[in-house]
Amino acid sequence: MGIGRVLIVGSGGREHALAWACLRDVPDLAVIVAPGNGGTATMAENVPLDVTDAAAVARLAAERDVDLVVIGPDAAAAAGVADACTARGILVFGPTAAAARIESSKTFAKHVMEAAGIPTARWIAGDAADRKRLSAFVAELAGRCVVKADGLALGKGVMVCGNLDEAERALDECLGELRFGDAGRHVVVEELLSGTEVSVFGLSDGRNVRTLVPARDNKRIFDGDRGPNTGGMGSIAPPADASSDAFIDEVTRSVLAPCIDALHVRETSFVGCLYAGLMLTPDGIRVLEFNARFGDPETQVVLPLLDESLLEMFTACARGEVPAGVASAKPGAAVGVVAAAAGYPGDVRRGDVITGIEALDDDVHCFHAGTARDTDGTLRTAGGRVLCVTATGADVDAARARAYGNLARVHFDGMQARTDIGLPVTAGARS
Repeated sequence: MGIGRVLIVGSGGREHALAWACLRDVPDLAVIVAPGNGGTATMAENVPLDVTDAAAVARLAAERDVDLVVIGPDAAAAAGVADACTARGILVFGPTAAAARIESSKTFAKHVMEAAGIPTARWIAGDAADRKRLSAFVAELAGRCVVKADGLALGKGVMVCGNLDEAERALDECLGELRFGDAGRHVVVEELLSGTEVSVFGLSDGRNVRTLVPARDNKRIFDGDRGPNTGGMGSIAPPADASSDAFIDEVTRSVLAPCIDALHVRETSFVGCLYAGLMLTPDGIRVLEFNARFGDPETQVVLPLLDESLLEMFTACARGEVPAGVASAKPGAAVGVVAAAAGYPGDVRRGDVITGIEALDDDVHCFHAGTARDTDGTLRTAGGRVLCVTATGADVDAARARAYGNLARVHFDGMQARTDIGLPVTAGARS
């Protein structure tokens, strides 16, 4: 059976990039994006929908005779969208709620890593009743640690601590003040690792994994990795220190494949995109986290370099027949720069008119995230990260020059963008 109609669940830049890549492979493909954004509205049908309402997603897929559902955000996976669609006999690229615990529970992920022998930071977990034990571990690390809310916290549940006071304050905020709500009632405390970060995506059918080109994103709002964390202000692919075949093979062999195998053994086979967040330390690769979906904005630079059909890989994963190995990539590099709204990552201003996108070069991509269109087609800001301008080139420098040159043509009041995406990074500390 061929794939003629696809439902992509989500509303961000990642989902716009997924829709774009599927249509690149099959131009006459019918694509529905729920709920979508101002960018997906020009290439697909947007349908308003709560992505965490698994029954509603499955019902929409059935009513529209969808051949394949692609799950974008973590919340949709954790809510059981894949389970609900599978129960109706609909093919799904995305993990069950049980398999998605690799992201929705930091403690579960650590236990999987431990059982599979996957290299990661030293850690312990606990709740308010374990405060004394948690504080003892923090003291053992001299306060140089990372406190993570165990559950999903919209990418904000990680607090990096450099001393005992900061670490104890972080524990207070999670366990006492419930800064992250129920997601932070249980925490993981890890040692602080030093090095450079890399993201690697592996597409899996539950047994095999097909690895895509690595990427690196920049989380802080300001140049030089300063200021508060964001969902990501830009990304490059591939990073120079993570571009070799040997590196990709090592990540596949020592990180991705063992995780997929461990989940299969637990009878929670993982179908979808397994995202490995890595730290390249002086002692080798260490896993910072696993996510159960494509990353954002890394997807926006990885997919333009993909030299295989993404739709065919999605379908093969959903059918349990994806070939193991490394996906073919085009030569060169990609750089994506995020333009964020006024106030981001704090109180975001919405409703500013966006202009200049029509002036971008034909082969430069503008992936929308926080955008919406008026009935007359006027494009406006509608979220924190508004869009990501992505360009390819012979190398990172060439791609970077084109990305920034095109971004300069885009305007909306209060627009924020870093000026150093794609410049060399120095080793930092995180976990």
